[in-house]
Amino acid sequence: QVHLVESGGGVVQAGGSLRLSCAASGRTFSDYAMGWFRQAPGKEREFAATISRTGDMSYYQDSVKGRFTISRDNDKNTVYLQMNGLKPEDTAVYYCAADYSRYFSGSYYSASEDAYGYWGQGTQVTVSS
Repeated sequence: QVHLVESGGGVVQAGGSLRLSCAASGRTFSDYAMGWFRQAPGKEREFAATISRTGDMSYYQDSVKGRFTISRDNDKNTVYLQMNGLKPEDTAVYYCAADYSRYFSGSYYSASEDAYGYWGQGTQVTVSS
C-alpha cells in the first residue's frame, strides 16, 4: 500500500504558474511509476503527465506539453507537477496516482488510468481569465 497526499493547488490568473506536490508514504516510492490526472467540472478524469520509476522517462497529454513538467525526488518520496502558462481550461481537481511497477523496466510509464492502483484525494487548481 502507498498513501498519497497532494498539495500546492490554488487560484491563479491565466498565464501564471503553480507547482503541485504529491508526498508518498508506505511502500518503497521508487517501486512506482507516478502520474498526474485531472478532472474538470462536468468532465471525465483525464491523463495529464506520467513519469517512470527512475525518473528518466516522462510523457504528457498534448494539451499540457511544453507547459507542464513532471519530476520526482525518490529520496523525498515526492512527485511534482510544475505548471506554467496556465489557462482557464486547466481548471480542475488534480490527482496524483501510483502504478506499482517494481518488476517492470525502470523506464516504464503509463498514461492509462487503469494502470494506477493508488490515488490521492486531489487538489483544486483554478485558473481565472
